[in-house]
Amino acid sequence: MARGRGRLSNIELLPEECGPIVAWAAEMLQDRDANMTDIYGQFVGKLEAIQREYRGELDFKIPSLSAFGRYSMKLATLTQRLNDTREIAATLAERFDPDASDNLTVIAAEAIKTLVFEVLTNAGEAGIDPKGAMSLANALRAAAQAQGVSTARRQKLEADMAEKAKAAVSAVVKTKGITEEGAAEILDKFLGVKK
Repeated sequence: MARGRGRLSNIELLPEECGPIVAWAAEMLQDRDANMTDIYGQFVGKLEAIQREYRGELDFKIPSLSAFGRYSMKLATLTQRLNDTREIAATLAERFDPDASDNLTVIAAEAIKTLVFEVLTNAGEAGIDPKGAMSLANALRAAAQAQGVSTARRQKLEADMAEKAKAAVSAVVKTKGITEEGAAEILDKFLGVKK
């Protein structure tokens, strides 16, 4: 039996027209300038205004304070996870050079590909629903794109470095009287750049 994501919350059940209000509430909760009860009061007021605007044509139940509190906690947890991930990524980016970063991208992409293969292998006779298949396909595509972007970024950094090395050696050649052959040798042997 396929496992779903569970029952939708009352906030997730709100109609599309309420989307901007939910987004506003999420932003207010993340700003932490007002307390949750005050934000909830404004949230209810905005939803009631939508109900009046549509004069009964748009029928929905306004989420309770407890549902809003659960949404707030879920949002806070997700926000904290994202912030932690950003901090970790920033720390790793400072410590790794482009080659190490490329290696990390390749390893992560291969891990995603392996995970997708394992999911497909363990799906059994029930198979995977279309939505799950699409998610797996998106994960594979994203992994492949990440590898391509990482390689392109590394190549651009190498090209930029080569140009800077050529410019620096040219400046030294002019001021110190080094021959063109000497400059080519410096670029080739010490910096790994072809003139």
